[in-house]
Amino acid sequence: MQKEAVKDIKVIKVSNGTGSENDDLIAVEEPLEIQIQYQSEDKMIKKSISVTMRTPGNDDELAAGFLFTEGILHDRRQIITIAQDIFDENKILITLAENEIPKLQTSERNFYTTSSCGVCGKSSIDAIKTVSSFSNQADDLLAPANLFYTLQHTLKKQQEVFQNTGGLHASGLFDLEGKMILLKEDVGRHNALDKLIGASFLREKLPLSHNILLLSGRASFELIQKASMAGIKFVAAIGAPSSLALQLAEEFGITLIGFLSNERFNIYSGKHRIGI
Repeated sequence: MQKEAVKDIKVIKVSNGTGSENDDLIAVEEPLEIQIQYQSEDKMIKKSISVTMRTPGNDDELAAGFLFTEGILHDRRQIITIAQDIFDENKILITLAENEIPKLQTSERNFYTTSSCGVCGKSSIDAIKTVSSFSNQADDLLAPANLFYTLQHTLKKQQEVFQNTGGLHASGLFDLEGKMILLKEDVGRHNALDKLIGASFLREKLPLSHNILLLSGRASFELIQKASMAGIKFVAAIGAPSSLALQLAEEFGITLIGFLSNERFNIYSGKHRIGI
């Protein structure tokens, strides 16, 4: 049975010096161990790739998205099965097809990531910077500026868990007409994006070059890196981008928008794709 993303708790709410007991909701955070199994030289190899702190739900998409955005897998057809451990729902195993060898050397990661940082386990800057097969492809994409004003409202309307707990980040995928296609949430912003990209990867919908990615918080380096892996050309964030996020967006030809609201936004890179 799938674990819940939120948990009912009792809290003491204090107002004007007076406390009262109330019901509340809190976002669930639990570890997920991502394992991979493949055949090499006539023997089956099983390896633990990472343990990430995540909100339960869509664990198959999270695992697949993580392996794809890390550059370990590149094609949906490499995967035979994705299965949750029957004895431990916090373990998931991805089994590869015959003769498929994962590119584990591209992921020099310690086996633990927190919900706030998805690159903390990386052993070097070079290991962080995964190269996408979809990056720097020529395009003539153009989106009108007024389209972006509506995205935040649509995301908030759909993001019921975030409104209830205030504890989950969201990644939303829109088409170039502003229609929401997909929404994924998690206590970790990098996990939310891996779930979204993983869902697209498993459905063989990559690259996402004709879509807009909306982030409910800030735009960090790791989120831009994951977006570039999926071939995303438009990234809009409700918060601010970091300097490394901007640097990577410029390097991979991504249109990066920050401080998006219903009235205004800043264009940090790729302004040629925004019709003003």
